[in-house]
Amino acid sequence: MAKASPPADSNGKQKVRSAEVGTDILKALAQLSPATSLSRLADHVQMPASKVHRYLQALIASGFAEQNSATNHYGLGREALRVGLAALGGMDVLKVAAMPLSQLRDDLNESCFIAVWGNHGATVVNIEPAVRAVTVVTQIGSVLPLLSSSTGLVFGAYLPERETIELRDEELAVLGQSASHYDALFAQIREQGLHHVHGLLMPGVDALSAPVFNAVGKVVAVLTVVGPTSIFHADEQGPAAQQLLATAQAISWRMGYEAAQ
Repeated sequence: MAKASPPADSNGKQKVRSAEVGTDILKALAQLSPATSLSRLADHVQMPASKVHRYLQALIASGFAEQNSATNHYGLGREALRVGLAALGGMDVLKVAAMPLSQLRDDLNESCFIAVWGNHGATVVNIEPAVRAVTVVTQIGSVLPLLSSSTGLVFGAYLPERETIELRDEELAVLGQSASHYDALFAQIREQGLHHVHGLLMPGVDALSAPVFNAVGKVVAVLTVVGPTSIFHADEQGPAAQQLLATAQAISWRMGYEAAQ
């Protein structure tokens, strides 16, 4: 008697489950990169080593994984690299940040903007103004100072010194401050993950800023919330700061950034 074929929907579910297992193993290879043993990989994904080995053979055959013949360890293959590079090439921080920036404005009802590092410094590229009769808004294309804006200070804290030193020295000469003062401030910003200022750039206006990172850990943008001191509480431990930080971290995650544990 002929054996009955499994229902079509059953086959479909099996294929979906098989794809899920394969992607779980690919993610694990990325997390354990550059190479890992079979036993460690199996422990990481909490699957029997024999099952992981079967999937690895399929991934190797398709070019998404490879095995080092000298160590027998496994790593990501050439096809995985191509997919990753294609994904990175499609990551535009302005597109990724557009909806979260708008949502942050709606949640806080304060003006929010994103800046990138341009030829002349921190440059505003998108703004979501507060919905009220009086708003505090900068303009798209505005270049903010490095040492007297929360946006600029966050860039200064995370960018390589070679990218900011010329502008820093120019502003230090005007401000009459020492470089060591800002070195200590930059270290504090990196420790806290964000920065606030009270009326530094504009009297009566407070600002909070947080960095956005890409997949290789480079700061690619800074998110800033600004508002009048009378109603906007820019404390670094306050709810607005925590919401700003969560938004910046969510955008960074979408850009491929994995924060160190």
